[in-house]
Amino acid sequence: MSYEIEFKSEATIGFETLTSTIQERILRKIRWLSENFEDLTPQPLSADLSGLFKLRIGDYRVIYSFDTEAQLITIHQVGHRRDIYN
Repeated sequence: MSYEIEFKSEATIGFETLTSTIQERILRKIRWLSENFEDLTPQPLSADLSGLFKLRIGDYRVIYSFDTEAQLITIHQVGHRRDIYN
């Protein structure tokens, strides 16, 4: 069963700065995450990003949280790995 996806405004802004090719790659991976979430072990982040998780797409990262009861994945940030953790 697929989880719903919700983008926070900061994630939308970061996503829109990327090229269309990168956007397509990221959307495919987010769709895959949504469809396969129950079979995965999310990769947790620490320090300032504690409570959030990362999805790796080459040099790009999607920072997200999830609610298993609501079956919702919330995308908080999208961007290049050199910028995403600042």
